Amino acid sequence: MGWSEVRADERITEWERDDGYVTVRVRRRPDETWAVRLDQLYQDSEERRYRRERADSEAAARELAEEWMAEFDDEA
Repeated sequence: MGWSEVRADERITEWERDDGYVTVRVRRRPDETWAVRLDQLYQDSEERRYRRERADSEAAARELAEEWMAEFDDEA
């Protein structure tokens, strides 16, 4: 399954898995660190998955986002 970039501006870049059930977002925080967030939606709300981590650089944040997209690409 593939991913599409659905938002890209100076603060946020977000990708959505082609089935629409998973998003990964990289966001610049006011303190100049970066937040990386994964949100996976299931029909059953008890199985929803959410991850959030902080990175010191944009490069580190994007690397983590790529790792998560690769991990969750297989779950389609």
